[in-house]
Amino acid sequence: MQTCIIDPEAIENLRDLNPGDNDEFLREIAGIFLDDTPQRIAELEQSLRTGDVPAFTRAAHSIKGSSSNLGAVGLRSAAGALENEARSNGLGAVEALMSSVKAEFERARAELNALIAR
Repeated sequence: MQTCIIDPEAIENLRDLNPGDNDEFLREIAGIFLDDTPQRIAELEQSLRTGDVPAFTRAAHSIKGSSSNLGAVGLRSAAGALENEARSNGLGAVEALMSSVKAEFERARAELNALIAR
């Protein structure tokens, strides 16, 4: 079982980019992530419905990158698996991985909201 939802080192690295700002930068970056990721998940769902593999892999890659920047370890892993599956085998077997991405995003969202509410 994965214990680390958000890597504390990634959060510290973001804080170090703008020290002394009372986490304003971190809140801004987290806010962008929390606004953007549901849109990328919607793109995954739309491109799955239409069978658009390139759009699907782009959306998965985008989620992987943004979650990596914020240290959302589980989401990064799930999005990477989704991207690899779609790129290698098309969209036939991505449903379970899509569920994993959605679940990991909800875990990351809860953790980030708790972090930036402090």
